[in-house]
Amino acid sequence: MKSSTGTLLRLFLAGALLVAMAAAALVFSGVLPPYYDREFSDEDFGNPALQLLPISYDEIDGWHRDDPTEALNAFMRSCEIFEKQDPSQAANPLENTLLTGVSLAGTIADWQRPCHEARALTVSAYSDPSIRRGAIRKFFEFHFQPIEVSVKRAPLPDSRARRAPPKIENDGVFTGYYEPVYPASNTQTDRFSAPLLPRPDDLVEVDLGMFRDTLKGERIAGKIEGNRLVPYADRKSIENGGIDGDPIAWLDPNDLFFLQIQGSGRLFFEDGTALRVGYGGQNGHAYTAIGRVMVQREIMPLEDVSMQSIRQWLVDADPVEAQSLREENASYVFFNRLDQVAPELGPLGAQGASLTPGRSLAVDRRYYPLGMPVWIDIRLDENADPLRRLVIAQDTGGAIRGPIRGDYYWGSGEEAGKMAGEMNARGKMIILLPQRLAERIEFKRANRL
Repeated sequence: MKSSTGTLLRLFLAGALLVAMAAAALVFSGVLPPYYDREFSDEDFGNPALQLLPISYDEIDGWHRDDPTEALNAFMRSCEIFEKQDPSQAANPLENTLLTGVSLAGTIADWQRPCHEARALTVSAYSDPSIRRGAIRKFFEFHFQPIEVSVKRAPLPDSRARRAPPKIENDGVFTGYYEPVYPASNTQTDRFSAPLLPRPDDLVEVDLGMFRDTLKGERIAGKIEGNRLVPYADRKSIENGGIDGDPIAWLDPNDLFFLQIQGSGRLFFEDGTALRVGYGGQNGHAYTAIGRVMVQREIMPLEDVSMQSIRQWLVDADPVEAQSLREENASYVFFNRLDQVAPELGPLGAQGASLTPGRSLAVDRRYYPLGMPVWIDIRLDENADPLRRLVIAQDTGGAIRGPIRGDYYWGSGEEAGKMAGEMNARGKMIILLPQRLAERIEFKRANRL
């Protein structure tokens, strides 16, 4: 009996060894991927943790080829905001980087010092444009420390990736936005049937960071019923007359939908007058990209999805079907009149500064302060040169979530809209911190990714 049991055990071990050897052979031959090389989904990994690496300007591809003149002009518009603020206050009250004892925003005073030096530079006279460009470049090099941003995500203990190494990402998604120009009417017509609504008086926005530090950068919106805050009406309810309000103007329903995505725009009326409108508030419901819904419903393949293709489908579709698709995005944006903004300037970003085409960027305020210079290195497509330039973080948006995530402002009008609608690319981000702020941060040196 013992001999029989021993024989079976030896046969089992020999079989297991043969299976292991066969699996190893398949892995090394490339037939099967090793465990660490398998594909896992984002749900298998935890929240992103910022990795910050100080670098030199010589390590930034394209730094010496970029003309930083317009970036300086954009920065000066942010400085106009900084200079009106209390030097002792936090530069980013919404900051929630999860870095213990580290602030990438610092105080307003940290930003006012380079602003003062930048103002002196703008009034200096240079007869040679190349010398001026060099002086501006030296200004940023002297007053700011470049920091390369990457993200580390540890595998979740109960996920398929639990034995995989951490996921390291040094690039992220960059999209584009613009200031659209749309025809409008002061009265409702068959063509202009959608009301452009101002912010309702009963809309209440709550900064959750005021209640818990872990919720900094998170906001909700609703309305008061009795002594409770309840959700505000969603898009479907609002568009079916769920709230009262005198419209600012009347638009084509599709124009209104895309105006809400962009957050600002210019309206032109039949009598030749024009009106600028900007973001006035949001109903608190999560933003849903209807392009993703179209892919899920097999209306359109993913590779064909763009702002232009979505709009064309809405225009061609039965009006009831188009409305049904728009209602998949429960988020609804309200607007303000922007009569105080000069026509030659860009729309106001979230910081309150006018945006500069090609030099303004929308970012996630949980990580970065508005007014921060950022170097972007974006691969637009295989046949185009990378977009490498200095921009200023001056705006934010509901879909802009994550430490390596940006929305690039292309400008105003049809051509800018074409560029913005086609932009969905990956790229890297290098943030520029004021030197006095960077000196207070103990960066952990890391190996190159």
